[in-house]
Amino acid sequence: MSKRYTITAALPYTNGPIHIGHLAGVYVPADIYSRYLRLRGNDVAFICGSDEHGVPITIKAKKEGVTPQAIVDKFHAIIKTSFEEFGITFDNYSRTSAKIHHDTASEFFKTLYDKNEFVEEVSEQLYDAEANQFLADRFVIGTCPKCGYEEAYGDQCENCGTSHNATDLINPKSAITGNTPTLKETKHWFLPLNKHQDFLEEWILKDHKKDWKPNVYGQVKSWIDDGLRPRAVTRDLDWGIPVPVEGGEGKVLYVWFDAPIGYISSTKEWAEREGKNWEDYWKNEDTTLIHFIGKDNIVFHCIIFPAMLKAEGSYILPENVPANEFLNLEGNKLSTSKNWAVWLPDYLKDFPNQQDVLRYALTANAPETKDNDFTWKDFQARNNNELVAIFGNFINRVVVLTNKYYDGVVPKPSEYTEVDTATLTELKAYPAVIASSIERFRFREASQELMNLARLGNKYLADEEPWKTIKTDQERTQTIMYVALQIASALSILSEPFLPFTSTKLKGILQHSHLANNSSWDTIANNIDLLPCNHKIGKAELLFSKIEDSTIQIQLDKLEASKKANEALNAKAEPQKEEISFEDFTKLDLRVGTILEAEKMPKTKKLLVLKVDTGVDVRTIVSGIAESFSADEVVGKRVTVLVNLAPRKLRGVESQGMILMTEDESGNLVFVNPDKDGQVKNGLKIS
Repeated sequence: MSKRYTITAALPYTNGPIHIGHLAGVYVPADIYSRYLRLRGNDVAFICGSDEHGVPITIKAKKEGVTPQAIVDKFHAIIKTSFEEFGITFDNYSRTSAKIHHDTASEFFKTLYDKNEFVEEVSEQLYDAEANQFLADRFVIGTCPKCGYEEAYGDQCENCGTSHNATDLINPKSAITGNTPTLKETKHWFLPLNKHQDFLEEWILKDHKKDWKPNVYGQVKSWIDDGLRPRAVTRDLDWGIPVPVEGGEGKVLYVWFDAPIGYISSTKEWAEREGKNWEDYWKNEDTTLIHFIGKDNIVFHCIIFPAMLKAEGSYILPENVPANEFLNLEGNKLSTSKNWAVWLPDYLKDFPNQQDVLRYALTANAPETKDNDFTWKDFQARNNNELVAIFGNFINRVVVLTNKYYDGVVPKPSEYTEVDTATLTELKAYPAVIASSIERFRFREASQELMNLARLGNKYLADEEPWKTIKTDQERTQTIMYVALQIASALSILSEPFLPFTSTKLKGILQHSHLANNSSWDTIANNIDLLPCNHKIGKAELLFSKIEDSTIQIQLDKLEASKKANEALNAKAEPQKEEISFEDFTKLDLRVGTILEAEKMPKTKKLLVLKVDTGVDVRTIVSGIAESFSADEVVGKRVTVLVNLAPRKLRGVESQGMILMTEDESGNLVFVNPDKDGQVKNGLKIS
């Protein structure tokens, strides 16, 4: 029976593009779940939108010298387009700067205000006198009071995931000026979470102990066990939704209060466009509400937002909040500021028409129970060894053989053997197996069950060998190909939540319009005749292509360049060495020289053997620059040479001096060039 679902995905900050951490943690699993529900004939509202009032947006605007509105307009467009191109099927993607959201959030606040659900408090908050501004959230950085991480934000530590207030930080610093802030009194409205402690204990610790993921339940239980305290819902900022009551001048709604209401306003926007009643999706007890988020948002969606909904009084509460852990990249934490990320717009450009490869790689390695690591080598292996070699290989063999033997027409089966019957029985079980994994939010497990179905097809073909039976037993071959085609048909349906672009392409190859209908999922278990006899399929097309090592190396080189650029940006000048006398300095004999010849020293990575004209003589110098320059690149270079350095043997070659080098801002080696214009003769002393 059809059910109604409201599925929300965390609103992304519009201060940058989407990266693979966002996709793996929130958007791919949410899209898999929503697509699956639709395939089962359910009424689904899959809701998201841009979170445009976060403090990181104002910080970015200050750095770039533009308005916050310019920042959110730019990145809202980038994010929305990326989601569409990647195949994330939101029913509505809105933005919190929209009028409908401002109205909805203001109305929500006023409802709680009128019901006396807030408490007013005058408290001391961190203040930057030079910037003439209170320091909320990410305007302040300091040491986390729980784990000691020295770059924790004023609202949360990204190292241990703990949420806190800015005044809890040890040694706080203003992110605007770098100054040490002072404390200054200000008035704000607070949501007294302690008032809802008993309700939350009952609802979470008893009702959802067994069905929520352990990482979600554990984090929430820790908060509740520690005792809930009032949480501010307003901030002293000029960017956001103005506090809509008397005394709220110069203040805005705190983003954590504002943002989740964005789910409601986005649903309103969608319902108005589609002619639906939005309240059916938020206020009807027959509706199931699911929040997909990352672990850094667990507390907001499991404690604070439910407390807000409960205080308002007319809304349903989430049935589940299947938060994922974090995804790392090549052994290091993803970092926007350090450009240590795989950005979705870049991926879509570098890997055109390969959205499903990334979807599959992220799902097969999803950080569902612990932090996981994305590597480009694993991405390549998932594509080449699974999508190409298993899924794609099976489909290609079935379609090619059907066209070769029967001119693309599905043959009529004869009598089934035990192997045929067992294979078809196993096939019919897969929809329930995959559905069970999806419904328990085990998407990694579900993706592997899908791949097991392709493995079943490959094994069946390999064991039954139709390319041999075609020569000896025509009827047997017809049965084998008929069974194989039913597996291919099932794959085109069951792959849709995980590999939507592949599913569409495969349905096109099989040329069966009913496979695109949303009722197809349940037909597999009840009907083996998915592709009936005499139906004509199309020609073979490759579903996936092998990804070469050179393609992966380009991505690894990008990351290495980011790492070097970040190291150079954060590099501090080395401390001054011990003082020397003028007499010590005059002992150095620095000369202008020209590199005449160069060759790589055998069996080494770093060493080049150079012949250098120093003006005094032509000498051999061994230099460790081979990882930055080829031999051909350095010939003819004008260089600065320390000529009176004592000779030293390196790998059997006597080096008679040293070439002076430095690094540029990106960490790349560069020559200390004494003469860019070529006017200074070799041998001229540098003093």
